[in-house]
Amino acid sequence: MLFPSLKDPYSKKGYEHFYDAASNTGYISWRLKTVQRKIRRGSALPPNSPTDFSPGGPNFQRTVNVERQLDGDACQEAMSLLNHTTDNSLIFQKMRETFQHRQKLVNGPGRSVDILSSFPRFLDTKGLVDQDFTLLFDGDTSSRLLQKWDLFFKPNVIKEAKRLTSTPELRRLVQSAESPPGSDLDEAKTYDQEMASLLLLLHLLPPPPGGLKSPKMCACDAVERLVVFHKSCCSLEEHLRNQQGWQPYLLAVGRQKSKIESFYITMDKRLIPCKANRSLGACDELLKAHFVFNLSYDVALVNFYTFLQTTVYNIDVGKMKESPRVKDLRARLLNQPVALTL
Repeated sequence: MLFPSLKDPYSKKGYEHFYDAASNTGYISWRLKTVQRKIRRGSALPPNSPTDFSPGGPNFQRTVNVERQLDGDACQEAMSLLNHTTDNSLIFQKMRETFQHRQKLVNGPGRSVDILSSFPRFLDTKGLVDQDFTLLFDGDTSSRLLQKWDLFFKPNVIKEAKRLTSTPELRRLVQSAESPPGSDLDEAKTYDQEMASLLLLLHLLPPPPGGLKSPKMCACDAVERLVVFHKSCCSLEEHLRNQQGWQPYLLAVGRQKSKIESFYITMDKRLIPCKANRSLGACDELLKAHFVFNLSYDVALVNFYTFLQTTVYNIDVGKMKESPRVKDLRARLLNQPVALTL
């Protein structure tokens, strides 16, 4: 390997993000296609779609065996009980026992079943998304973002973001991500440390090109595909009435951006309350909701989510279709020198 610090440790040979002969992808291939597209701008070239089939990700149907699962009449009785009980421990128990039935519904042909109507406790009981995700994978996978972000990824994301072309928004995010709680920042305009660092990751992995007929979206425009700030004095119902699009996003409710009181996952004009009251935990639950409900990533956020999925959670590594930009950022972050402390 000529440049070991550029090696992607999650790939077979380490240089596939530059050029992968097997799939004819990578930065070199991508650059050649970009040049050809500009030369032949008037021709009908098929745009690269980030939603092409990928043998992995939130839409991939997984075989999971969970003990003590209900089916038939017993499952229907449990679902009926769930609609009436106020016992929190019983809610979690019955939701666990109906997990595989729920997976059949969200992965079934057509997926026409309204899962939030069939299991409305998602709408009033915090922690159920996290429980389903843990059953789908395991506890270690479920905890990886919260364990790894602050210690490793956050400082390196900030370091990489400082190399980007400086803009007022980027400078504001870097300042917020590096500032300790209680710092003298513009609290009305700036999210807290955790959310700022996640938004820096979005700037490092901006939306992919939209093709010849779609306008390119910048990272600043894509932010509200991930999180929307909502003042606590305003009506949640009015926000839901005006909601457009199907992909889930975070609704951050509070008096100002730096002091969020509660987070919700907004999905199909309904609100799923987050168990977490911190930005990182809420983002953790948002990504998990894609897997729990079999939801595709928003096209503008596909690079952002794919990086978290493969590089942080280590889900479908080597299977998931990744852009050269995702692979390149992973190589740069994972090859950062480790600072030893005595």
